[in-house]
Amino acid sequence: MSTKPLSESYAKGATETPLIEQTLGDFFDALVERQPDREALVSRHEGRRYTYRQLQREANRLASALLRQGLEPGDRVGIWSHNNAPWVLMQLATAKVGIILVNINPAYRVAELEYALNKVGCKALVMMAAFKNSDYLGMVRELAPELGEAAPGPLAAKRLPRLRRVVWLDAPGADGEQAGMTRFSELLASGDPDDPRVAETQRRLYPIDPINIQFTSGTTGFPKGATLTHRNILNNGFFIGECMKLTPADRLCIPVPLYHCFGMVLGNLACLTHGAAIVYPNDGFDPLTVLEAVQAEKCTGLHGVPTMFIAELDHPRFREFDLSTLRTGIMAGSPCPIEVMKRVVDEMHLSEITIAYGMTETSPVSCQSSTDTPLDKRVATVGQVQPHLEVKIIDETGNIVPVGTTGELCTRGYSVMHGYWNDAGKTVEVIDNEQWMHTGDLATMDAAGYVNIVGRIKDMVIRGGENVYPREIEEFLYRHPKIQDVQVVGVPDRKYGEELCAWIIVKPGQQLTEDEVREFCRGQIAHYKVPRYLRFVEGFPMTITGKIQKFKIRDAMKAELSLSEEQTA
Repeated sequence: MSTKPLSESYAKGATETPLIEQTLGDFFDALVERQPDREALVSRHEGRRYTYRQLQREANRLASALLRQGLEPGDRVGIWSHNNAPWVLMQLATAKVGIILVNINPAYRVAELEYALNKVGCKALVMMAAFKNSDYLGMVRELAPELGEAAPGPLAAKRLPRLRRVVWLDAPGADGEQAGMTRFSELLASGDPDDPRVAETQRRLYPIDPINIQFTSGTTGFPKGATLTHRNILNNGFFIGECMKLTPADRLCIPVPLYHCFGMVLGNLACLTHGAAIVYPNDGFDPLTVLEAVQAEKCTGLHGVPTMFIAELDHPRFREFDLSTLRTGIMAGSPCPIEVMKRVVDEMHLSEITIAYGMTETSPVSCQSSTDTPLDKRVATVGQVQPHLEVKIIDETGNIVPVGTTGELCTRGYSVMHGYWNDAGKTVEVIDNEQWMHTGDLATMDAAGYVNIVGRIKDMVIRGGENVYPREIEEFLYRHPKIQDVQVVGVPDRKYGEELCAWIIVKPGQQLTEDEVREFCRGQIAHYKVPRYLRFVEGFPMTITGKIQKFKIRDAMKAELSLSEEQTA
């Protein structure tokens, strides 16, 4: 980026380092040849370790197995799991043979899973059996009771008409069978790491081929499948790692979820494009296992949303651990309070931690601070534009605003998604004729090109790093037979940044309780989408033209709960 002070809110990233014009599989294979014996993956909760060569062999074995199941380039396969070695094997194996990996949030419940699988036509689903109180096998059987009547093989389920195979992640030596399903260990064993079909298929792929679908919602309707290519996520992972100054000597602790771009791109691909080691401390987030992993594996990097770093810093055993090997990492997902950032730098030795901003539709990172960005800029901004990308801030008429002026942030370049899966109408709503992605975020830019996100044009709520879209929850609650109307907003929360609140108008002559509403949600939508605050009201604040004023609902709740943005910062 130019060092000349800007007058307009437009910045273009550096182009000295060329873009990678390879598929993910080709790039990975070339990297393996340079350092086959370096450690690539440590999954501590599974007790598994892989060198780069071992990871390549197992990814090729799995790619072979997928082809032998009749899957072909362009087919969609869902992965519904927390962090583990099979997840990254699926990421690499599908990329090598052009199968599109569909990330499914482990917090999804029956209705959301059904929608996701059918929206993109998944032919296969690879899933964990259970986690804490979540019975994933049970949820799949609720959707596809036909599994109980069939031997493992092609499935024909009424509610999941495109799904042909379900694979469950079994632990080594696990007992028990699942009617109609295949063990992951058996699937893997059925492949051949030297299968010539893998290399033949890989040679026919192009960098612009779609490789990944991640679900993201708007403020209206249901989740959309943001479709990303090799070129999108491979380059984004590379330049993210460049910002962190990653090298093969680095070891990155990744407690953030792989189903999200944060884990999959900012984590896995940042490492795999620089020959660094991936370290999973656990399947789900636990601050103690993060601290243990950093010390035991001598990690040099650590990722997390602010609430994760707070949990680690405030853990009663925090002082017991030697974190002196830490250097860098990424904090993203929601704004970081300056006092937290100071503690992370001082007490966790993360002097070169960076801040990143983006959205799933842009692979995801558009802006990032660097390892030498001044602390005040790291806290007050989301950094500067990434290489080979452009960002601008525009007013309502589409004109670029002067520096320091608030407007909508737009981004353009290699990172912009292929489109929303099978939804050209929604795609053209966010990507204009000049290929600018309209983020819907309000931002400012200073004369040095640092971007500050100041709000959201729409009503998205960020709860503990999870993007929650009120309209999706409203659509779900509308199904309740006693609810006439509902509006969902976010209110400030000290722990999660924001919490959900639903104002509900009950149908005439009906009685409804908070417990009934929560029971209606249980098992059907993710726990983080269930509103914490429920209020039964006679009406909503509206404009003269009948438009609901959500900001007045939010303000009323803040007053009722004695909350302020400052208290929760």
